[in-house]
Amino acid sequence: MQSASEQVLFSTLTTDSGKQVGVATLNIEKALNALNLNMVQALTTQLTAWQADTNIAAVVLDGAGEKAFCAGGDVRAIYQASITTPGEVTEAATEFFSQEYQLDYLLHRFGKPVIVWGDGIVMGGGLGLMIGASHRIVTERSRIAMPEVTIGLYPDVGGSYFLNRMPGKSGLFLGMTAYNMSGADALYVGIGNHYLNSDDKAALFEQLTMLPWSDNFDTNHLALNDLLSTMAEACHTAPSKSVLEQNQLLIDELMTGSLDDIIAKVSQLGSSSDSSADSNTIEANPWLERAVKTMLAGSPISLNLVHIQSQLSQDLSLAECFKLELGLSVNCCAKGDFSEGVRALLIDKDRNPQWQFSDVASIPEGFALSLLESPWDEATHPLKDLH
Repeated sequence: MQSASEQVLFSTLTTDSGKQVGVATLNIEKALNALNLNMVQALTTQLTAWQADTNIAAVVLDGAGEKAFCAGGDVRAIYQASITTPGEVTEAATEFFSQEYQLDYLLHRFGKPVIVWGDGIVMGGGLGLMIGASHRIVTERSRIAMPEVTIGLYPDVGGSYFLNRMPGKSGLFLGMTAYNMSGADALYVGIGNHYLNSDDKAALFEQLTMLPWSDNFDTNHLALNDLLSTMAEACHTAPSKSVLEQNQLLIDELMTGSLDDIIAKVSQLGSSSDSSADSNTIEANPWLERAVKTMLAGSPISLNLVHIQSQLSQDLSLAECFKLELGLSVNCCAKGDFSEGVRALLIDKDRNPQWQFSDVASIPEGFALSLLESPWDEATHPLKDLH
């Protein structure tokens, strides 16, 4: 068992300019670097120090091993607290989600360049770290998803902000289906903004030591952009075509309308009637078959929440989105399908969740909306200091 201090490793790169680049490496390789509260706290403390340190010009976030940057959050402690006091908002859930969202918000507002090496698996909480970074590198091995519908949650970590800013209905599709994006898909929807090959990592770290870092944030961002663009041009494996981009019209068609309309269209798509044009669509798009299967097996409460989330105003600020999500997340743990989803996927691993409601149609009117009601007023909200 690793000690808390070993779960995130911190180091610095000395550069020719005299400045340093901070490197934070998530270091629980066996758990695919899933975030626990200790890791969130360690990252927040070190990143805050680096943000204030004039000698640190930029920061890199990386994951140990070759399988994953970060496969999400380690939610077992929240699960244990939730089943101990069912129906109640727990301190464990409030503490984890509030501190995770504060870390994500810190990255969004960091100022200095933040690079995320998004190679391998990036899911859930890992995506929360990545989307907050200024330079989000994907590779030919990137597999990026928001799979919360499978554990009775919804795309949090700022999903209420960034999913609604993706092309067409792609954000809603990603939230409802837990679709695994390639690096090309991630570039298309804006999760990634730079592409390198997985074997370019050592060269990148070396090049970072040679950049003319200064005290000017804008100049540093431009220098890093130029470096990554130059390295991308030299990649021996170009990104494949984005499946999401190629099928945007189909995705928009499927994801348009009321939740009942969407479920009906997707259910028809997932049926085995070979005579329908829709089944031919599935056969022609095997990527869609898995997405549809995951969606239809997901928590009906989660599907309802993802649909509500997709209708939130784009006028909501990032801080307002995180505040809304904190209330929704702790309510999902107290009253939603979260405990059962975690039990089925991570605890008993029977992959047979018994959701509270058999389908979306059987959810009582207003139930999902009630989960959006904050347990706190403005003065007592754990994220009241986010602006």
